[in-house]
Amino acid sequence: MTSLWSFFASIKLTVVVLLSLAALSIIGTLIPQNENPAEYFRAFGPFLFQVLDTLDIFDMYRSWWFQGLITLLVINIVVCSIDRLQTTGKTIFTRNPKFNLENYRRRKTRQDFRLLADVEICRERFLQQLSKQFGFCKVEAVHQGYAITAERRRWTRLGVYGVHLSIVVLLIGALVGSLNGFEGYVNIPEGETVDSIQQRFSGMPLKLPFAIRCEDFDVQFYETGAPKEFRSKLILLENGQPVLEKDVIVNDPIRYKGINIFQSSYGKIDNAAAATVKFKEIELSFKSAASGKIYSLKTELNQPIEIPEALGTFTVTGFEPAAQFKGMAIGPALTGTLTPPRGEPQSIVLPIKFPRFDAMRKGAVIIAVTRASSVQKTHYYTGLQVTKDPGVSLVYFGFVLMIVGCMVTFFMAHQQVVVEIQPKDKGVSVMVSGKANRNKVTMQYDIERLARKLAAMDLVGKV
Repeated sequence: MTSLWSFFASIKLTVVVLLSLAALSIIGTLIPQNENPAEYFRAFGPFLFQVLDTLDIFDMYRSWWFQGLITLLVINIVVCSIDRLQTTGKTIFTRNPKFNLENYRRRKTRQDFRLLADVEICRERFLQQLSKQFGFCKVEAVHQGYAITAERRRWTRLGVYGVHLSIVVLLIGALVGSLNGFEGYVNIPEGETVDSIQQRFSGMPLKLPFAIRCEDFDVQFYETGAPKEFRSKLILLENGQPVLEKDVIVNDPIRYKGINIFQSSYGKIDNAAAATVKFKEIELSFKSAASGKIYSLKTELNQPIEIPEALGTFTVTGFEPAAQFKGMAIGPALTGTLTPPRGEPQSIVLPIKFPRFDAMRKGAVIIAVTRASSVQKTHYYTGLQVTKDPGVSLVYFGFVLMIVGCMVTFFMAHQQVVVEIQPKDKGVSVMVSGKANRNKVTMQYDIERLARKLAAMDLVGKV
């Protein structure tokens, strides 16, 4: 176990694993990943293709050996951190830190000054001042005087371990996403619903925990004909019931249950039957058989309108581009439902080219199409990219932890200060010295500032 621990705690192992990952990443960059196998076969030939495919070079970042290297790096970082924390912990978690007074006396950055004051007064007032700035303060008797030892930010020595931990969290997040996540694509025609996608890497279908319905698709173009914006109105369904609705555009996905749905592409459906007619305006005339009066009313699809003279309501329900009546072609026609005040609703066919057609019905009202301006709408399909990465929260947390760890490591330091007070002539001689584990220039500035503050104190009991 000791040998195994030493192996994982080795810095040499860290260097070897990092260099291996770097070299393999270069290979993964030179050889495009997850392309069509036919492209690889054409580029490398049958023998080399078989070798590279066996080694998972074409999908190396998801291969067992690449994930094994990442796992080995995680173990190496954890063991190295634990191994070195055993030594650092003696400094961080001790209750009585050690101060070698002689070493502080020999430091070139020490500050010395004299005061006409009593030793006991200086000890008391200096201790009060240091207690405000430092978390640990202690007074020791030295010869005829005193040495006040103080320190702060002992915990900042853990900053480097925070960086180590952030790397571990990032790598674990990458492994979790690689093992439990997926990425796939799906094309959904307008008005249709799907509940499965095709996975990118394996090409196998994957059933989603919900269904996706493309309610509508809209694309806008520049004058040059290039697409300006394409937008999909998506509805997510569970057990046939809508649970979320959103318009999805590029870089504005829909997120639900940890699954992200991105707008990826679009295309036309090359099918004449897929083209529909959308009416801008429909105007109908209603002639009362009783009074002979004709009323002109505007309406829209599926919008009921009241017929004057209490003749009931009429609703345009659809359009037939090539309608027929008793086996005879009557051309394009609107279809609708006439609901009289009394009696059953009747289905009505209104040929656009034959305004007197409804007179053959011999009803209480004769309906004809006065105007029906329409546009033909081409149907599109929306191309969606569907992804799930359960490790993304770990990756975000790792980044935050790395930033905090770097700030602590590079901008904060563990500081120790010694203030020695010795009687001298009619006053006292004061030495201020200190050290830090990093940021030595800042520490020197702090020592000088502390010395100036102590020297300028208004000491009660001056002699």
